[in-house]
Amino acid sequence: MMHTFVSLFKNKETRNRIFFTLAMLLIYRVGAALPVPGVNTETLAQSLANNSLLSIMNMLGGGALERLSIFAMGVTPYITASIIIQLLSMDVIPSLTEMTKSGQTGRMKIERITRYLGVVLAFVQAYSLVYGFDKQYRVLTNANLSGYLYTATVMTAGSMFLIWIGDRISMKGIGNGLSIIIFAGIVSNMPAAFMQVYQILAGGTTQGELFNGILQFALYCVLYLAVVVFVVIMETAVRKIPIQYTNSSAARSGSDITFLPLKINSASVIPVIFAQSIMMAPQIVISFINTDLYNKLSQWLSLSTPTGLGLYALLTILFTFFYTDLQVDPEKVAENLGKSGAYIPGIRPGNETKTYLHKVLNRITVLGAIGLTLIAVVPYLLTMFTPLSQATAVGGTGIIIVVGVAMETVKQLKGQLTQKQYKGFLR
Repeated sequence: MMHTFVSLFKNKETRNRIFFTLAMLLIYRVGAALPVPGVNTETLAQSLANNSLLSIMNMLGGGALERLSIFAMGVTPYITASIIIQLLSMDVIPSLTEMTKSGQTGRMKIERITRYLGVVLAFVQAYSLVYGFDKQYRVLTNANLSGYLYTATVMTAGSMFLIWIGDRISMKGIGNGLSIIIFAGIVSNMPAAFMQVYQILAGGTTQGELFNGILQFALYCVLYLAVVVFVVIMETAVRKIPIQYTNSSAARSGSDITFLPLKINSASVIPVIFAQSIMMAPQIVISFINTDLYNKLSQWLSLSTPTGLGLYALLTILFTFFYTDLQVDPEKVAENLGKSGAYIPGIRPGNETKTYLHKVLNRITVLGAIGLTLIAVVPYLLTMFTPLSQATAVGGTGIIIVVGVAMETVKQLKGQLTQKQYKGFLR
């Protein structure tokens, strides 16, 4: 590992990409600390601590939401727009489906549509949050229509600028720009979270209470590491289906048998984001209509209650199956295998292959859905039975994102390093 780390900085181009990425992340963190003018940040931070769903948004934004900074929206509106366009491209809107099949030109058009939709979603979400926050907690000094529009416009511009930073990281940095930004936001809150956990657990006055608190903090660290290991296993686990080729030209290393890998968790963290959005949408709408009903609904849908947590787990499981079915199409996989002259031993090509792949995919998705749901609900189960707050509890969406982005980034950097070091057979 150290050899790889040193080799990355020895290569000039890779080193420049890393430094460029760090410079862009510095701009992101500075912007995340700059609140929109006319916001009472102390009142807002206290209010977020009591709302589990908003706490998740604040965590994904690196604490920018609790300050209502210019980057408070993060890149969430663009991600939501991307998911919507991707769903509509699945034979829902024919024009979008044709764009997905039109090569580079079609992808550029879809990207442009996604950005336009991202701007609209960012403004609507920003205005809704600002209006809801002000009505509930009085966080704006200029609490009128012009103040709402001004604050929402600034937050929308910040979100679009953050997307531009992500594009720069993808083009001139180490890649995965948007994922790196989310990664940086989550990681930046980890030291403060560990310090808060230590103060909660080891805050006793007597020597015995201090010793027990230190042991509990050590157990917390071990549990945190165990969750990270579990997430790594979930992200790397695959079901290998043997594939045999009918022609010798497809043979590899003297054998004509290879494997079709199906990930246990093909949906990644998207089902968790879907579940959060579905639970938050009615709260945002009702906040414009009835304040008392909004307060009751927020308490009922809170992830610190059995009803809210149970609904959250159920939605996560359902969306895991839904999004996995969108990501992996057994019919297209079976068709591609037939075109390449490949087949699954013991399974006839065509409908039998499609049925077999669908059955296997459903079976492994059960494991993926259970694992993803456990990781998502662990933080809120701990807050029910321990003095830990939701901001410091172990597990959850943050670890899934951090581990996934870290593994993908390291893989890309190693690939770039191997490509630069390879000199061919002739010098």
